[in-house]
Amino acid sequence: MLVLSVSVSMWFLFSSECHLSQSKLLICITSCLREKYILHCLFLIFLCNRTKDSMYHALTYATILEMQAMMTFDPQHILAAGNTMKEAQAICQRHRKKSTLRVSDCDVIALNSEELHAEVCYAECLLQRAALTFLQDENMISFIKGGIKVRNSYQTYKELHTVLQSAGYTHGDNHGHFEGGVKLGVGAFNLMISMLPTRTLKLLEFVGFSGNKEFGLQQLQEGSAESTFRSFLCNMLLLCYHTFMSFILENHLHKVSFDVLLSQGSIFLFFAGRIEEIKGNLDAAIERFEECCEAQQQWKEFHHMCYWELMWCFTYKKHWKMAYFYAEMLSKENSWSKATYAYMKAAYLSMLTEDDCLTFGETALTLFRQVPTLKQKIAGKSLPTEKFAIRKARRYIAEKPIPLPAPPLEMMYIWNGYTVIGKHRDLTEGMLKTLDEAQAKLDSIPKNELSIDDQCLLSLLKGLCLKHLGHQEEAEHYFTLVLCNETQIKYDHYLVPNALLEHGLLCLEQGRKDEAIKLLETAKQNYKNYSMESRTHFRIQAALHKAKGNGENGIHVPSIP
Repeated sequence: MLVLSVSVSMWFLFSSECHLSQSKLLICITSCLREKYILHCLFLIFLCNRTKDSMYHALTYATILEMQAMMTFDPQHILAAGNTMKEAQAICQRHRKKSTLRVSDCDVIALNSEELHAEVCYAECLLQRAALTFLQDENMISFIKGGIKVRNSYQTYKELHTVLQSAGYTHGDNHGHFEGGVKLGVGAFNLMISMLPTRTLKLLEFVGFSGNKEFGLQQLQEGSAESTFRSFLCNMLLLCYHTFMSFILENHLHKVSFDVLLSQGSIFLFFAGRIEEIKGNLDAAIERFEECCEAQQQWKEFHHMCYWELMWCFTYKKHWKMAYFYAEMLSKENSWSKATYAYMKAAYLSMLTEDDCLTFGETALTLFRQVPTLKQKIAGKSLPTEKFAIRKARRYIAEKPIPLPAPPLEMMYIWNGYTVIGKHRDLTEGMLKTLDEAQAKLDSIPKNELSIDDQCLLSLLKGLCLKHLGHQEEAEHYFTLVLCNETQIKYDHYLVPNALLEHGLLCLEQGRKDEAIKLLETAKQNYKNYSMESRTHFRIQAALHKAKGNGENGIHVPSIP
C-alpha cells in the first residue's frame, strides 16, 4: 500500500509538470490515464480537485462514482453519482460548439479539438446519466427521461462517427483519444442493441436504433488496442461481454486471446479469475479471486463481486460449506439481492446433514421462509433471479413443506454452470451422482402435487450432465421426458422451453440442424410468462443464429451510421 501511495504521489508530481511540452487538453487526458489507480482514494481526491475546470477529470470522477453505485445499488451512492455526472455534463456543455452539431465538411473544419472532445464526453455523460436514471426512480417519467438521454447519446455518437469518416476532418495531437471515445460509444451501442431479442430489436429499429454485433466488437477491439483515455473502458466492455454476456446468454465462451485484454490491477485480476472459472480451471480461478480481494481494500464492493464468483466455484466443486460461507458474507455486506443470498444460504444448508447445519446457527427451513420477505426492486422491477428464488422458496411456507430436490444444482442451471463443470469429467460425474441421490430420495417419499415438477427438474439436469459426458442418447431421453410430462407440471413451467432449448443444442452439436431449428422455434414461439424467460430467449436466439447462420440476431441489422 505504501509503494502504491508513493507511486501515485510521484505520478501526480509528473503530471503537474507536463505543461512544458503538452497542450492543456492533452495534459487533462493523460493525467486521467491511470486505470491501475482507479480504485485508489488518492486518485479520487486528485480527480475531485479538477472537476470544476476539466471535462476529462469531471467525467472520470463521475464514472468511478457510477461504478461504485452500480456495484452497491445504494440509493445514496446512486444519487451522488447522478449529481456528479450531471455536473460533469455541464462542464462538457461549456466546451461544446454553441450551434447544433451538423456533419458537413465546413462544420467539421470549424470544430476545434476541444469542441470535438466535448461532444464525445457529453455523449458519454448522457449515456451514464440514463443508466442512473433507470436505477434511481421507478416512475414512467424517469424512464422517458432516461430513454431521451439514451437516444440523444446514440445520435451524437452517430454524428461523431461520421465526423471521423469525413474529408474535412484532420488528425490533431489528441486524435487517438477522440477516436477512442467514438469507438467506445459506437461499439457499445452496436453490441448491446444487437444482442436484444428479435421482437425488441425490430421495435428499436422502428424508432431509429440499429446494431451489428461484429461491427460493435470490432470497434471495441480497435478502441482497446491503443493506449488512449478510453481503452480501459473498451477493455472492460470486451471482458464483460466475453466472460459474462456471451457465456450466460449465448451458451459458450468465445475463442479470443484474453492476454491482450488483461493488464495489471485488481479489476483485471477479477476478470482473470472469471476466465479461469468459465474454462473450468476452478482452483486457478479461486486463487485469482482471492488475489483480487487482497490487491485493494478501498472498495469492499469489489470484494463482493469476487465473493459471488467464489461461491459458484465452490458450488461446482460441491464444497457446500465454503459456498455457504461466501453466500453468508454477501448476505451481511452487500445489498444487491438479499433474497437471492438468503436463498443460496438455504440451498447449501439443504445439502448438509442436520448435525453439520448446527454449526451454522440457522436452518434451511428458516432461511427459505425469509426469502419472500426480502424482496426488493431495482429500476422499478424485481431482479429475475430474485423472483425465481422467491417462487422456489414459497413451498416452504406450508406447515409441512415438501423440500426442493437439489436447489443449488437448479440455480446452477440458471447461471449456465453446467457448461463450466462439463469441461471436467470428474466434476460432471460428481454432480450426476448428487442428482441420482436426489432422485432416490424423491422416489422414497409418497407422490404429491409437486412430484412431477421435481422429477422434470432432475430429468433436465441429468440430461445436461449426460450430454457433457458424451451419453447423447440418454441425454435426449431425459430432455424428451420433460416434454412428455408438460401438462402435469404445476409450477415449474420454465422447464419445458429449457428442455426444448437443450434438446435443440444437442441436435445442433450432432449436425441435425433442421431438427434443432424446429425445437428452438417451438421453445421460442409456444411458451410465455415463465421464470427467467428473457434469459432463455437470449440463449434460444443465439442458438437459432448459429443454426441458421444468417445476419445478426436472425435478421439484418445495419451498423452505425
